[in-house]
Amino acid sequence: MVLDAIVVADGPLARVRIAGLSARERAIRVARRVGATDVRVVESPADREKLAGWRPDAILVVRADQMVHTGLVQPLIEVRGDAVAVVPEKPPVDDLTVGSYAGAFIARGSTAVDVVAALARGESDADIATRIATKIPHGPIARAPIATAEQRRAAHRLLYRILVKPQDNAITRYLYRPVSFPLTRALVWTPITPNQISYLVAALVAFGCWVTAHASMTMALLGTVIVLAASYLDCCDGEVARVKLLSSRFGAWIDTVVDELSSIGYMVAIGWHCRLAFGPRYLGDLGFDPWKLGIAVGTITFAWAIYCIYYNIIVAVGSANSQDYVGRFDVVPGDKPNTVRLAPAAAKAIAPKRELPGPLKWFATYAPYLVRRDFISWAAVGFAVLHWTQISFVALVAGGFVTFVIVSIDHVKLRSLRRDIVRRGLVLEAP
Repeated sequence: MVLDAIVVADGPLARVRIAGLSARERAIRVARRVGATDVRVVESPADREKLAGWRPDAILVVRADQMVHTGLVQPLIEVRGDAVAVVPEKPPVDDLTVGSYAGAFIARGSTAVDVVAALARGESDADIATRIATKIPHGPIARAPIATAEQRRAAHRLLYRILVKPQDNAITRYLYRPVSFPLTRALVWTPITPNQISYLVAALVAFGCWVTAHASMTMALLGTVIVLAASYLDCCDGEVARVKLLSSRFGAWIDTVVDELSSIGYMVAIGWHCRLAFGPRYLGDLGFDPWKLGIAVGTITFAWAIYCIYYNIIVAVGSANSQDYVGRFDVVPGDKPNTVRLAPAAAKAIAPKRELPGPLKWFATYAPYLVRRDFISWAAVGFAVLHWTQISFVALVAGGFVTFVIVSIDHVKLRSLRRDIVRRGLVLEAP
C-alpha cells in the first residue's frame, strides 16, 4: 500500500523556524522520512480544492502549526488500520490535555479517500480526527508548540535531545558533545549540509596529516591539533542530519569512511614524521628502516580490520555505522519458514569472586575507552606536546594490530557461521 501525505500549513505558525527549518518544511520532511511518496501542502482554500478527486491508498495528515518530528507519526505507521496521534500521559511539553489530538493521523483504504474529500470541502483535520477510533500516544520527541518565544525555546530544547546517541561513550559524551553541540546549533541555521561537513572534515584531516608529516615537533603538534579539531567537526555532520531530518545511507557511509581513512592517514603521517625527526637508525643499525616497516604493518592491519568491520556491519548487522559492529552472533528463526537471521549474542557477564580494589575497578571500567578513536585523538596531542610522537606511532600501530587480531577472529567465526547455515539448507535473511 502506497503512503501519501497532506501537510496542513494554512496558518502563520507554519513559517516559524525551529533549528533552521520552518514548521512547514519540517512537517514535509517528517512525512517523507516515514515513507510518504506524494506530499501535498495545504496553505489556502485553493490548495484544498486541488485535493478533490485524489484517491490515495493511505494518507498521512500532519499539522504544521507546531514543531513536529518523526516520533509524532512513526507510531501511526506501525499500526495496520486508521489511527490518530494523541498526547501521552507524561507529555514532554505541557500544552495539551492528555489524550487530545496531537496534530497527525493516518487513514487507509476507503477512509483515506473520505479524508481527502473532507479536507477538499474545507473540513478541519481536527474535526476529521475525532472520527478515528484508534488513538496512539506519540513518542517522547514528537511535537512542541511554537506560538510564543518561550515555547520556541522549549521546542529547541526538546529537539536537541535527539543529539545524544546511545553509542556515545563517556569520552564522547563529556569531552566532545559539549563542544560539538554549540557548533551544531549554529550550523543548523546555515545552508551547509551534513555531507558538506563530512567533506570539510576530510579536507581538514588531509591538511592536518600533511602538516604532521614533517620533521619539526611544532609542525607535528600543529597537524595533530588540526586532526583533533576535525574530529570535533566530525561530530556535527550526524547531529545536523538528525536535527534537520537529512540522514541518509550515503551520508552515513561518507561519515564512517572518512573516519576510517582519517585513522590510517594520521598513522602514516605520524610515522613519517618520526622517520624524519628521529632518523631510520633510531633503534640502532637493524638493517632496515623501522619506521617504514611500522607504516607498512599499520597500513595492512588497519586496512584488513576495516574490511572485517565493514563486512560485519553490512552483511550481518545491516548498518553503515562502524559503531554498530557486533563481535558474536546467535542464529534465530526468521520471519518465514526455513529462514533464519543473525542476532547479536547476549553478553556474558563475568562476576569476580571478590570486589576489585578501587584503582583496578576504575581501570577495568575505563580501559576500554583507551582504544577509542576519540580518546586516541586527545592522547596524540598530549604526546606531541611532550615530544613523544614516537609513542603515538607505536601505540597506533600496536592498537591496529590488536584490532586486526580481534576482528579477524570474529570474521572467521562469522564466515563459518554463514557457511554452516547454508550447509543446513536454511536461508539467511538479510539484516
